[in-house]
Amino acid sequence: MDYRIEHDTIGEMKVPVEKYWGAQTQRSKENFPIGHEQMPQEIIEGFAILKRSAAIVNSELGLLEQTKADAITYAADEILAGKLDEHFPLVVWQTGSGTQSNMNVNEVMAYVGNEKLKKDDSDVTLHPNDDVNKSQSSNDTYPTALHIAATRKLEDVVIPALQKTKQTLKEKMEAFEDVVKIGRTHLQDATPLTLGQEISGWHRMLEKTEAMIQGTIPFVKELAIGGTAVGTGLNAHPEFSERVSEKISEYTGKNFQSAPNKFHALTSHDELVHAHGALKGLAADLMKIANDVRWLASGPRCGIGEITIPANEPGSSIMPGKVNPTQSEAVTMVATQVMGNDSTIGIAASQGNFELNVFKPVIAYNFLQSAQLLADSMISFTDRCLVGLEPNHEQIEKNLSDSLMLVTALNPHIGYENAAKIAKKAYEDNKTLKETAVELDLLTEEQFDEYVKPEEMTHPK
Repeated sequence: MDYRIEHDTIGEMKVPVEKYWGAQTQRSKENFPIGHEQMPQEIIEGFAILKRSAAIVNSELGLLEQTKADAITYAADEILAGKLDEHFPLVVWQTGSGTQSNMNVNEVMAYVGNEKLKKDDSDVTLHPNDDVNKSQSSNDTYPTALHIAATRKLEDVVIPALQKTKQTLKEKMEAFEDVVKIGRTHLQDATPLTLGQEISGWHRMLEKTEAMIQGTIPFVKELAIGGTAVGTGLNAHPEFSERVSEKISEYTGKNFQSAPNKFHALTSHDELVHAHGALKGLAADLMKIANDVRWLASGPRCGIGEITIPANEPGSSIMPGKVNPTQSEAVTMVATQVMGNDSTIGIAASQGNFELNVFKPVIAYNFLQSAQLLADSMISFTDRCLVGLEPNHEQIEKNLSDSLMLVTALNPHIGYENAAKIAKKAYEDNKTLKETAVELDLLTEEQFDEYVKPEEMTHPK
């Protein structure tokens, strides 16, 4: 392998000649051979959006030559176009401030910008610290990149996926509004409801969770940029923070704002704890929905079997013909991962010592993983399961007619204790409720048919 020599303030480093990074990136690559979890691409993109915005503002403020600002913007756009992904090799398990990933971006952008300047026959040269990182510190750029990445992920990935699932449930809710079935509480028979009503509970879960997630986003849109090293804004223009936040908003189409207190923005990540808590709420709802689906579809002959779901693949390597609720299983595994990530994020966010939290990369990794997994699993669950969900009318009717809890409709007519006598004796004698009611001389057949109408038990009366 051919190398070139790069240097930093510690000394010289050999860097593979085909790679665009510099000495600090190479040091991190060699000093942290820990795991395979790379810094999320969304963070790199967040840095690129930030760096291009900072360069434009520094130029407008007269602090950076226009030629340099143009070169930085060009390099940022190359990153955002996905052309430089191979040049960001660092893992999550590095310095807790994310300094080395900030420098990775600075070094790659300086290299790419300088190549552009050479082609343009310019005698100007970009420096990764003095130019690309001008008016910035890793301590304010990493949380800014993280908030950009988190906002984009929530608004552009999670919310659309959630809305897709929600719309499908709405359609099923309306389609099955008249399908009367037995309800269940404590995994035991309960009074009737419609399949549409049952699905409406799932739909409302997602309605509320969407609102909760949306409610957290304004806090995530507060940016730390301008705080520099400890929150004082040292080496940055007084207008830098506000103006960079405006440029980021213009580029992304999202309303980012300069955090009102930079000391908070550098050392606390409570807004991400809050936002991820809403994602955990979504995970809990999806766990419940997916479990309900696989219970209701259980069988096909020895389970509940009140709904059918698509058979996407063989379910067993030994049992021919077996089909499993695999989409539900995938969703529930994602939910457990998100719940674990929430614990990690909460613990990591509690570790802000003095002026800086130094668990930023692990917060970023877990937050973005949760968001992506939830979005992907919702789309897959919707397209490969919920869309094809249908009632098994024969099984629904059988379970409904067999249920002893229809006796509840008799409470207003013969009292709770007499109704309980009917249910208990019917169960013991393995007879129907009607047969038992007549046998106990509590009702006539005509009265029983008048009072016990499952379709009328699905609403107040």
